[in-house]
Amino acid sequence: QVRLVESGGGLVQAGGSLRLSCAASGRTSALLRMAWFRQAPGKEREFVASISWDGIVTYYADSARGRFTISRDGAKNTVYLQMNSLKPEDTAVYYCAGGVRTTATYDYWGQGTQVTVSS
Repeated sequence: QVRLVESGGGLVQAGGSLRLSCAASGRTSALLRMAWFRQAPGKEREFVASISWDGIVTYYADSARGRFTISRDGAKNTVYLQMNSLKPEDTAVYYCAGGVRTTATYDYWGQGTQVTVSS
């Protein structure tokens, strides 16, 4: 089992920045990739960004590319999402996810952290 705990959410004004953290514990050696998803009120959960567990390969949703950066600290088993130039439409609960299979699926999820961007 892998446990994921997010932190770093909060209230920020449009144009501001936040850094989310996701600490992984347990059987982290099984992880192949990590990702951030988000879910806004009344909307489906959507992919934001992902990173291979070795930190080499990253992917971004179009909405995140150029503003958000996903990174990983291997020594701390922690994945980060640096979010800059935040917009009100970035308001959502952000979830960290971990995948252990070779398919692009995610098996473990954190509890989520709220990000609210005021205009």
